[in-house]
Amino acid sequence: MNHLQKGFTLIELVIVITIVSILAAIALPRFINAQRDARIAKAQAIYGSMRSAAALAKARCELDLAAIATTPAPTCTASGGTANMDGVAVTMVNRYPTANASGIDAAIQLTDPAADGIDPAGGGSGAGAVRTYDIAGGTSPNCRVSYTAPVSAGSAPVIAIDTSNCG
Repeated sequence: MNHLQKGFTLIELVIVITIVSILAAIALPRFINAQRDARIAKAQAIYGSMRSAAALAKARCELDLAAIATTPAPTCTASGGTANMDGVAVTMVNRYPTANASGIDAAIQLTDPAADGIDPAGGGSGAGAVRTYDIAGGTSPNCRVSYTAPVSAGSAPVIAIDTSNCG
């Protein structure tokens, strides 16, 4: 009687398991680096958004200051006030957004930081106040973007990024 056997031999199974193991050993480090790269990209995106928003807010404030005699009266002053950016009143200090939720957060339209994987902390409405934005999954303070409001009229805010430990 002839019996027809179906299935894989032990050698075939060992070869398949070996190939899958090699592929997993090569792919796993790439996936780990992909998470690190994603955190760095998020920090860089926030950094770029802050630079752009600060420049746009300053331009809006400069327009307000140049149009003092208009009606309604401008709300941005040389040392404070607010600037209207897309219908949102952004609080200002020294012609730039303040370092708080109603300042730089409003300028970059950061409405739900937790959902975006960002943890903002600190800040204030005064000159020189510092607000930090830690990236979820990174190691604080080495995966963060910080915004320091300008310390005096004529100075610019300091926006810094640290991605040294976003892994």
